[in-house]
Amino acid sequence: MGYKSDIEIAQETVMEPIGRIAAAAGIEERYVEQYGRYKAKIDYNLLKESKAADGRLILVTAITPTPAGEGKTTTTVGLADGMKRIGKNVVVALREPSLGPVFGVKGGAAGGGYAQVVPMEDINLHFTGDMHAIGAANNLLAAMLDNHIYQGNRLNIDPRRITWRRCVDMNDRQLRFVTDGLGGRVNGVPREDGYDITVASEIMAVLCLASDITDLKERLGRIIVGYTYEEEPVTAGDLNAAGAMTALLKDALKPNLVQTLEHTPAIVHGGPFANIAHGCNSVMATRMALKLGDYVVTEAGFGADLGAEKFLDIKCRMAGLTPSAVVVVATVRALKLHGGVPKTELNTENLDALLKGLPNLLQHVSNIRDVYHLPCVVAINAFPTDTKAELSLVEEKCHELGVNVALSEVWAKGGEGGEALAREVVRLCEEPSGFTPSYGLELSIEEKLDAIVKRIYHGDGVALTPAAKKQAAKLAGLGFDKCPICVAKTQYSFSDNAALLGAPKGFTVTVRNLKVSAGAGFIVALTGDIMTMPGLPKAPAAEKIDVDENGRISGLF
Repeated sequence: MGYKSDIEIAQETVMEPIGRIAAAAGIEERYVEQYGRYKAKIDYNLLKESKAADGRLILVTAITPTPAGEGKTTTTVGLADGMKRIGKNVVVALREPSLGPVFGVKGGAAGGGYAQVVPMEDINLHFTGDMHAIGAANNLLAAMLDNHIYQGNRLNIDPRRITWRRCVDMNDRQLRFVTDGLGGRVNGVPREDGYDITVASEIMAVLCLASDITDLKERLGRIIVGYTYEEEPVTAGDLNAAGAMTALLKDALKPNLVQTLEHTPAIVHGGPFANIAHGCNSVMATRMALKLGDYVVTEAGFGADLGAEKFLDIKCRMAGLTPSAVVVVATVRALKLHGGVPKTELNTENLDALLKGLPNLLQHVSNIRDVYHLPCVVAINAFPTDTKAELSLVEEKCHELGVNVALSEVWAKGGEGGEALAREVVRLCEEPSGFTPSYGLELSIEEKLDAIVKRIYHGDGVALTPAAKKQAAKLAGLGFDKCPICVAKTQYSFSDNAALLGAPKGFTVTVRNLKVSAGAGFIVALTGDIMTMPGLPKAPAAEKIDVDENGRISGLF
């Protein structure tokens, strides 16, 4: 029997008009701004004016990702639908997809199978225009910066020390390094430049961490765009750009309301890169969901060492959020890959490889339990090739840590396949949560990095290159040393070496570059060869996407 594609399943769904979803979620009509029949923005005044108590926050994270796929978003959506089916008032909060992965190798980010948010095509493409607004605000700042230098450079900005790059929401390696301002005096000042993908822009991180429009404007004003010849920082505020940037972002700041295939309310808003930024949906979306639902299911990017660490150490700390429970998603296939099985042989039972790969899952679980002191459950995203012996082995090893395992069959069965997981999550939400971040903000930059490497990655420690040491001293001198740290590293390993699978030991993480995202309020530590502008693969997903004579899109996944 052939399986239907995600887009076929999504297109066969009869969606509820968005006004009905809003009403079911308890959103008054005056707060709903419709974008067509099935999408809406929610006015941020709802947050100021709501007297409702906050619901319980549930974080969905995962093992270290592999090409075998983990199904984190699918599990997040299916868990919310499962909680609705057992009678709970639940809202799901997700990130917005970037066009880069949609047309590249990873595909969209709206779930899969029978656990999706819809309208799938809209969410994965232009949606409500948030990405375009973020790109426009980013590039307005770039234009004002270069214009300031062209018009006399009153602030004495050193063109060789400009840190602000232009952006486009596309995977385009050709734009990583460019020389611009060529063609004579009237066409600008020649300098080396480059583009980032929009989701790696600091504007995205700022939008996602802002608590309201005033906070957004203040954060935008604090963004550092470069340095003067005297090595003093220059901000967007110095360029008088914050007001105009806020005007471009006024509507993008409003969270977006859509629905799951089973008509559970879904707030999809913001999508910072999980490598370069903190990889979570917006603070406003999460807070709004907490006002609307008794339970809120949200996710963080990549594996728990990146996504959950940043969610807990950056987002929760800044926004004053405390999760009630954490779900760690794993697949038997991915764990076998961590145990050394080639991708071509993952469909064959292999208990030895599974046993070798399981430490990856167990390390993520023990971090959640023993470092962050949060109740935790493992969700096994089921595949037809999983054997009873393999599933029993995963359960046995998790029980040894005192953690329960729930089989998640949401891809094939939707909310019905998430009911067992839903019941365990509801039970965990009643357990005491002693949430503690993994490091204190009073530590030095190097001490914070050392804490993350030792406590979360289980490495021997951190090594800063001479350039990074100089940058750390400079940032401390500017007063940024009390910020949280956002580590940019490969998602494929606990270490900074993508080839070290499983739960490696005896490694050191090398930080080659430190830069402050002063608007977002964190320091980015770049390790390995992390790119802020991805490239397209040899056979991009874009080659299979098409539209028929009725305007119906095919090939999205």
